Amino acid sequence: MSLGALLRLLPRTKLQVAPLLAAAGRDFCRRRLQARARPRTYGGRNGGATPIAFSLALSGFSLFSQEAEEETEKDAKESSPEEAEEEIILLLKKAKLCIMKGELEEAERLLHEAARLSHQSENRSAVIYTYDTMANLAFLRGQLDHAEKLFKAAMSFLLAGNMEQDDNAIIEMSLKLASIYAAQDQDHLARAGYQFCILTLEEKITKQKDMAADALPAEEERVNTRLLLGMSLDSYARYLLAHKQAAAAERMYEQALQISMEVQGETHPQTVVLMNDLATALDAQGRYDDAYARVRRASDLAQQTEHPEAYVVLNNLAGILMHKEDFSQARRIYKEALKQAEEAGDGAVVRYIRKELAELSRRQKQAKAAENLAKKGNGEKD
Repeated sequence: MSLGALLRLLPRTKLQVAPLLAAAGRDFCRRRLQARARPRTYGGRNGGATPIAFSLALSGFSLFSQEAEEETEKDAKESSPEEAEEEIILLLKKAKLCIMKGELEEAERLLHEAARLSHQSENRSAVIYTYDTMANLAFLRGQLDHAEKLFKAAMSFLLAGNMEQDDNAIIEMSLKLASIYAAQDQDHLARAGYQFCILTLEEKITKQKDMAADALPAEEERVNTRLLLGMSLDSYARYLLAHKQAAAAERMYEQALQISMEVQGETHPQTVVLMNDLATALDAQGRYDDAYARVRRASDLAQQTEHPEAYVVLNNLAGILMHKEDFSQARRIYKEALKQAEEAGDGAVVRYIRKELAELSRRQKQAKAAENLAKKGNGEKD
């Protein structure tokens, strides 16, 4: 198998609208980087967003010590390019398997070997792919500084190879960098990154609408571009919502939801997630009836399609019902969500729902006390 074939077999990531099942202000971001935003200024062409490349030092750098590099140069003389490529492919396959099995330290060791061998054999495609995989692994492990350096290195190689800044591969890495900056509280860079991704993709899609049929990219690439835009909108929406900018988050979620419905359909798991997240943004604005309509539909679809995290949508539905002061319905749905979360073995959600049930009891008692006080006041007047 050639390296090119391997790259097709093991794509960097599958472009899709990124899922997040979360209630406003709640701790459901266990699989996500939390984002924080501050206002930013704009730059770049025609007043658009400044490219994420503003943060890249495009000068080359090495991940390895001088001793390791000297050892690599020595090994380079002992194997042919074909043998090196075969070994790289094997190492990458083993690393991917380790990641799937949760053996992350072993995966990192294998990827470092692949990276050294890629440099040694001057295999540019292997270097880029390996750096990107290493960056994703570091990102997964919460090693954000290391992930940032690796994503920058991969982008440097891509841009040095004359790849355009609006290529989906560059945008995808830029989006990950924006998430890293958000988690590091580098708010200016985070917001610039998110907006660069969104504005660049919107401009790219607009240009494609004006292209002649024979000049258009392949259908799969155009679909991936739209889905990547949806992913960027979703990420930025979460970023805004974390900063209590719920109205702005709502607009981002609306656009992401529209893309997902048009491309993937209403019953797609990620469409359900976005519908739920839009309800969260509406709930955060106190628009409980609008939020209920959205989350009710999301919950119905989640149950119909046996969504793997239907219980999280149920939890959100219960929370919105609690805000609407429909306490009996909220309690019933919380209990159902708790039962499903326990069956799924999702300890984090189980703990959270139990806290929500305690909050529900507190609010219910508070409402009852207020009701009794009002009755007492009316009785004294009579």
